[in-house]
Amino acid sequence: MTGETSPRLLRAGRVIASADGKVLGPTELEIGADGRIAAMRAIAPQSLTPEEAGALMMPSLANGHDHGRGLRTLAFGAADQSLETWLPDLARQPRVDPWLNAAVALGRLAQGGVGAVNHCHNTQDGRALLEEAEAVSRAARDVGIRVAFGWPFFDRNPCVYGDLARLAGFLPDERRRAVLAAGAGMRDLQTNLALFEKAKALEHEHFVLQYHPVAPQWTRPETLAAIARASAADGRRIHMHLLETELQREWAKAHHPGGFLAWLDGLGLLSDRLTVAHAVWLEPEDIALLAERGVTVSINMSSNLRLRSGVPDLAALLDAGVRVAFGLDGMALDDDEDMLRELRLAWHVHARTSSCGRGLDPSAVLHGALEAGRKSVLGSTEGAAIAVGAPADILVLDFAALSADNILPEPDTISLVIGRAQSRHVRCLLVGGRRIVENGACVGVDLPELERRLTASARASLAASPPDLAAIAEMQGAVAAFYGCGCHRSGGQDPI
Repeated sequence: MTGETSPRLLRAGRVIASADGKVLGPTELEIGADGRIAAMRAIAPQSLTPEEAGALMMPSLANGHDHGRGLRTLAFGAADQSLETWLPDLARQPRVDPWLNAAVALGRLAQGGVGAVNHCHNTQDGRALLEEAEAVSRAARDVGIRVAFGWPFFDRNPCVYGDLARLAGFLPDERRRAVLAAGAGMRDLQTNLALFEKAKALEHEHFVLQYHPVAPQWTRPETLAAIARASAADGRRIHMHLLETELQREWAKAHHPGGFLAWLDGLGLLSDRLTVAHAVWLEPEDIALLAERGVTVSINMSSNLRLRSGVPDLAALLDAGVRVAFGLDGMALDDDEDMLRELRLAWHVHARTSSCGRGLDPSAVLHGALEAGRKSVLGSTEGAAIAVGAPADILVLDFAALSADNILPEPDTISLVIGRAQSRHVRCLLVGGRRIVENGACVGVDLPELERRLTASARASLAASPPDLAAIAEMQGAVAAFYGCGCHRSGGQDPI
């Protein structure tokens, strides 16, 4: 590779040009000043340096669902467990600078080969959402990856899926008032839409807004309907958690006996502008409707294992023609933001035995990591293939290291990438022709220094304002009791 901040030429001994898995031989790319691929040509193997000969180029990865957790949950003591009791445990999280938190999260993703991500924002301070969005916008520019910022709409059921009064009944008297008041401070629809309008000023080439009704059980029906109308009018994408856990499925059935997905469809939410995350507890008719409406589903394998949610039926989704992406959800299995390893986990867990015994087609993994994920983040698959005119969003892997023990005349490139590749094999990442990662390290930010600063500030914040662990434990017990008695299955149906 030659050049400085925007390399004009990029060469590699192998190229995975698109999700169809076809592997090209020695190739030279010319990157234009506009950040797009100006020329692509086959070259003689002997013209490559040893480093170039051992490199593999492919489109950058897309992370279909994440939360930007620079400070990882295990770092502040929120142990892996079922989602419903894990959520109260997040009260352990100390306050940190939102830019620092986002820059660390995005930097780690970049070093893992991710060029685009759906960032579903979790506020540290609900009153400072606009300021936190501005911090993420700056971090996206500084790190250089493409970020779709999910603007959270969260205006009901703040603690459980159902009646807060019933939850309060499982708590000591001194804690009941705070629980009953929990819903009063939530941002209403009009306030949130007004803030969303202001946040549009934060958009730039690497930062766009999406509507993010956090999940149907956490968003009022009138808010869901308003978001559906807004998206239809302005074309912006919508990102939403959906049926992540069995308890959510039970809540949905109790409140929508006529069909939960059909109810959402009646609100106008189901379209090709929508991505739903998790979707573990879908039923056959749900999958068929998602396919018919062109909805994207982001599979989050590590998160679903760590939070005891279950395993989505990837085979059924693919057979139905649903567009499937993959996401880390800020909960990679090894807590390391390794998107390449996440793809391998999904590949193995979801492999199904075929008549020839080969299992899931590798192209399904590539399509999810490249095309479906990019569509989910950016609304287009442009850049999901290495081709003349496409954005130069390119991942370069150390294929020589991946294949160091190969004894075949020609190694199986796709099998080795899916079967072995990890973040440590990332040599370079370009986004829009700009070097984001070089020699495995972020270029725009000093990630090790930022990680050191984040850890130090989090420790100081924790010491200054320690969490009330007794209150957290009481809330977890009350939440378990609430669901144990079936309280989430009562309360009537939501209107359309």
